Amino acid sequence: MAIRIFVTGGTFDKEYNELTGQLFFKDSHLPEMLQLGRSRVPVDIRTLMMIDSLEMEDLDRELIVRHCLEAEEQQIIITHGTDTMAETAELLARAVSGKTIVLTGAMIPYKFGSSDGLFNLGSAVAFVQTLPEGVYVAMNGRAFKAGNVKKNKLTGEFGPLSPEAGT
Repeated sequence: MAIRIFVTGGTFDKEYNELTGQLFFKDSHLPEMLQLGRSRVPVDIRTLMMIDSLEMEDLDRELIVRHCLEAEEQQIIITHGTDTMAETAELLARAVSGKTIVLTGAMIPYKFGSSDGLFNLGSAVAFVQTLPEGVYVAMNGRAFKAGNVKKNKLTGEFGPLSPEAGT
């Protein structure tokens, strides 16, 4: 069975307007990224929303939960903005069981060319196939269990809340 990928927006899919200097959303870059990475894993990509995670509201998170619950696939990747990714992961961990769900994102938009997004997506594809059931955040080549991850806004990296809890 294919891996289900839900697109929610975030830096992964932002574009840059050269005239205004603003970032905006157009279409998801996921198919292009998977092709560039030469992925041979069957996937089913569905766009749920294209928003910055700072603008994500409870209704948006409820939509993500509902789609994860209704998905036939047992392995799910969610592309998500990094600012509130940990909160969405915690909600999913409380609401969904019996599946492996991996949230991932990027600190730099894919279209900038120096993005961490391609690496993070590749890591998420590997983690969702190998980790046991549960909800995880995959960033910086590491997987963190939901409820034990935070974004360090000074370094732009993710790490555990408590090192002794493991990842």
